Amino acid sequence: MKTPYGHLSYCSNIHTGEIWTEHFAQLKQHVPAVKAQVSPEHPMGLGLRFANQASIDLQDPAALMALQSWLTEQNLYVFTLNGFPYGGFHNTIVKDQVHAPDWTTTDRRDYTIRLAYILAQLLTEKEGGISTSPLSYKYWWNTAEERSQAMRTSTQHLLEVVDVLAEIEKNTGKTIHIDIEPEPDGLLSNHGDFVEWYEQVLLPAGNPDLIRKHIQLCFDICHYGVSFDAPEASIQELKAKNIPVGKIQISSALRVDLREQEVEKIAELQKYQEPVYLHQVKALRKDGSYQEFKDLDEAFAAYKPNTYDEWRVHFHVPLFLETYGLLGSTQKEIRETLAIQKASPFTNHLEIETYTWGVLPPAFQVPMAESISREIKTITDLLG
Repeated sequence: MKTPYGHLSYCSNIHTGEIWTEHFAQLKQHVPAVKAQVSPEHPMGLGLRFANQASIDLQDPAALMALQSWLTEQNLYVFTLNGFPYGGFHNTIVKDQVHAPDWTTTDRRDYTIRLAYILAQLLTEKEGGISTSPLSYKYWWNTAEERSQAMRTSTQHLLEVVDVLAEIEKNTGKTIHIDIEPEPDGLLSNHGDFVEWYEQVLLPAGNPDLIRKHIQLCFDICHYGVSFDAPEASIQELKAKNIPVGKIQISSALRVDLREQEVEKIAELQKYQEPVYLHQVKALRKDGSYQEFKDLDEAFAAYKPNTYDEWRVHFHVPLFLETYGLLGSTQKEIRETLAIQKASPFTNHLEIETYTWGVLPPAFQVPMAESISREIKTITDLLG
């Protein structure tokens, strides 16, 4: 929906279906119920996630036309896509495979190009964005040189996409940007990694004006929270260095304050250990240093009492709650980021990305349409 502070949507990666007909059926089932609750009289924005197979299916003009007709009938519009998960994202073990294939491959490049052509046909505005992975998963590369080479190859593939996006803009008047999403343990794992790559690797490799137009940052608040990257300082740096933000993904991580009730909180956190998604942990030690773990099981194995002040856990928990029993969240970072956006907007796209409902403890699960609507209302209330 249109707000004074940008277009607001939620991401359809919460809905199952890797082939288009299955995902479209899920959209038809759930989206109208959400719209009836949050935007009954006005157009509602929608952030779509097309898996690779769905992007291939939508090369059929009839399939794409059916989607366009449904969007018009339901008074919906699309301004952003989530192009991060390429393959299976539901009913399977995802873990590090959410990064596969990565940007070192032509498969990732070609998939993103397909998404760009689809988005250009769906856009009713002149601008659209596609969020994507942080180039690769860093633990797939064994040495600094391997990681550097992966970064160079990924950058070249992104520049090839930039050429396509420039051609799309020339032919359609639609400006599409690829929004890189730093994530813990990604090749670009945090704010600092992204800024360094953007300035030292990406910009020198091509036309800076075209790059700034077509390669931007996806500011995922959950990921920034896990990395202990402060929103205000990060946004100030992006503005100072003229690095554009294509999209804010509004999402919340788990925060575990271990300064009190430590044993009870670790026991509570163990309820969140599940086999589907990666739940990277960044721990603040009592000596002021940080320690990183690839997943919760690794963090639990290394845990020793009286060692840590706080853990941040990559787990896209619902936005409307600040606490989950003994556990906290990074809702504070959401409030800070949106306050900055209200005072001085730094992007035009806002997308809610809560997708781990199915792996939450039962007490926090409610019907999907109600869950999504409550998330949207939480953010519209914060935006005022």
